Amino acid sequence: MKKLKLGLPKGSLQDATIKVFGRAGFKIYVRSRSYFPSIDDSEIEPVLLRAQEMSRYVEDGTLDCGITGADWVMENGSKVKSLAELHYSKQTSNKVRWVLAVPEASKIKSVKDLQGKKIATEVVGITKKYLRQHKVKADVEFSWGATEAKVTSGLVDAIVELTETGSSLRANKLRIVETLCESNTQFVASREAIADKWKKAKMEQIIMLLQGAMAADNMVGLKMNVHSKNVDKIKDLLPSLKEPTISHLSDSKWVAIETVIDEGTVRILIPKLKQAGAEGIIEYPLNKLIY
Repeated sequence: MKKLKLGLPKGSLQDATIKVFGRAGFKIYVRSRSYFPSIDDSEIEPVLLRAQEMSRYVEDGTLDCGITGADWVMENGSKVKSLAELHYSKQTSNKVRWVLAVPEASKIKSVKDLQGKKIATEVVGITKKYLRQHKVKADVEFSWGATEAKVTSGLVDAIVELTETGSSLRANKLRIVETLCESNTQFVASREAIADKWKKAKMEQIIMLLQGAMAADNMVGLKMNVHSKNVDKIKDLLPSLKEPTISHLSDSKWVAIETVIDEGTVRILIPKLKQAGAEGIIEYPLNKLIY
């Protein structure tokens, strides 16, 4: 039996990834201290790896595909193909930034002021490339962690750190000077896997189901019975993705209306629907929404 070797990110993205796979219909079980989870699909062979190194193993063919950040693909200089962006939640932008940050009282105002300075970061390659683009020579050292503490304690002059809102940097009395790059979560694959007809089809199937699960995030279905005289009033209230589905009931004077809406609007919408004549209103959760 052919197998698709799939890399799942270990660390901060792990729980969110396993959750969205679950909504997509794949049950993944991670055993304690194991890098080889089980999955209820005999055609997939999952492996847990740090997102930082995922693209390297996909590029060399150890893995066929994997989930990682666009930033780590850039950092590793990997020649892998991004097949899809993965937006795990509609509540976040899914965009993160690598930014140059310094203490609030620092005299550094731009990248040009880093000439001869010391910078700590996890993304050494991205930082060095950015400095070269601005013709700045500085000492860039790899940081194993606690990067923010290094600049606040004076061990380095600046840091390049990952942020989404900047709140953690501000809490540590740091000021963002410039943004080096943006990143998001991506499903990447090797050129060899894409060239394999079976593996390409399997990856496309997985991506379709994942995107369906992500599209259904915070969406619910609504069903209700409506007297024919009230149909237009009900339709005007429904913020449907498309026209709602209308089915005739055994009583020709009544129809069933079904639609998909954002969960956040339900508590406001249902009383309005009831007032407009809807009856037997049912709200139900969605696992996937395939366009």
